[in-house]
Amino acid sequence: MLRLVLFFVPLSVVAQVKEIPISGKVINLATGKAVKARITYKSIPTGSISGTFYDSVFNFPVFGTAKYQITAQAEGFIPRSIIMDPREIGSRTALTRNIELTQEGNTFRLTHLNFAQGKAIIEPASYEELDELAALMNDNKKIVIQLEGHSDNLGRADLNQKLSEDRVEAVKKYLVGKGVAKDRVKTKAFGGTQPVSTEKTEEARALNRRVEIRVLKD
Repeated sequence: MLRLVLFFVPLSVVAQVKEIPISGKVINLATGKAVKARITYKSIPTGSISGTFYDSVFNFPVFGTAKYQITAQAEGFIPRSIIMDPREIGSRTALTRNIELTQEGNTFRLTHLNFAQGKAIIEPASYEELDELAALMNDNKKIVIQLEGHSDNLGRADLNQKLSEDRVEAVKKYLVGKGVAKDRVKTKAFGGTQPVSTEKTEEARALNRRVEIRVLKD
């Protein structure tokens, strides 16, 4: 007697074997020009899948749902890591993101770092960027950074100073919690004394409220 046996494969399994292209460019943050770099990628947390490019662009396929850490290193620039998650593909057919490098001696801003208004509580949407910084530092044990905190200049100067101090300490605590040695993360706060914009608009004040990274040793 002929029997027909049907096997049902869950959609989650099908999704895991889907090929997802990951690509991007390495660019100079200040000029927007391409930077030739040593680009490495690895699956995290195991690192079982990895590769290296020597170029200003990268492109590789991934399968499954593991996140990938991509790091760019170029002479005269501060190294930078990003983390890309295939689960964020959504309706897109590929994941694309550029790596922006800052020249040595300059600071770079944590552009996606946000806090609760008037407090030193890090918003959850900021975790991804901080995780990328922690991953870079955990891979490069010689790097020592200084977190530099700034506020706007509304209100009392002493309170703004205290808020900028508390916020860089909150970022340091987060990085230490991700495995970065605390002596590799220095902090310095400026309150509202170093604005990037003197315009009296909310947009300008938002620009002034920031945490910047200065690499002291790499």
